[in-house]
Amino acid sequence: MSIIDALHRSEVRSSVLVVRTGIVGLALATAAIHASLGGMIFTLNAIGYTTLAMAMVLPGPFGRYRWLIRLALAGFTAATIGGWVLFGARFPLAYLDKALEIGLLVLVTFELFHLDGGPIEIGRRARRLATSLVGARGVRG
Repeated sequence: MSIIDALHRSEVRSSVLVVRTGIVGLALATAAIHASLGGMIFTLNAIGYTTLAMAMVLPGPFGRYRWLIRLALAGFTAATIGGWVLFGARFPLAYLDKALEIGLLVLVTFELFHLDGGPIEIGRRARRLATSLVGARGVRG
């Protein structure tokens, strides 16, 4: 029985590695595209994607809050796509970038469900985090 459990754990680890590599690769690819466009908004977007990609693989205490990083990356990607739909220029590189961002959103959503338990569990974690932050500040009177 323990051999089967070990095989299952290694399968899970390898699938997580493949998905995580895809997330980081797609985030860095879209960061490179935005950096190549120049201008403040595109540069800031590239910095945001690069920072979130790095946070996805940083060891240590970041691992404990990786669910929050995934949520931030999903929100950032969705906001970028939404901004392009409302205001973006329509040219071939933009469509390629949106395809990369949609792929990124799919992989991040997969990890949010697969590793973090989906929206209900993420809501519970967010509530626990908020409660611990409020509790750490104490009541001032």
